[in-house]
Amino acid sequence: MSKERSVEIKIFGQTYTVRTDAEEGHIQEVARYVNEKMEEVLRRSKSVSTLNVAILTALNIADELLREKERRAALLREIETKSMDLAERIDIELGQEKVKKVSMV
Repeated sequence: MSKERSVEIKIFGQTYTVRTDAEEGHIQEVARYVNEKMEEVLRRSKSVSTLNVAILTALNIADELLREKERRAALLREIETKSMDLAERIDIELGQEKVKKVSMV
């Protein structure tokens, strides 16, 4: 298990110190992502309130997360269906192979 440490990040002009056991590079990447999203919201909304920008950014990121979860669940269902179909085909082929061997005897 990784050791918890303090990491300084900068988001929307503010410096924050976060305690984490994640790699510093990962936390910096997360901070860059949040900062980019906040700047994107600011450009689109023209809001001057940092709180409004932060809330709209949180909503956008939550929307992305939920859509990604839905996409992942759909992919997992598709994989499960295809796996079951493939297993069934293999069983059928193996069953036919056994029948061929038995009738050759």
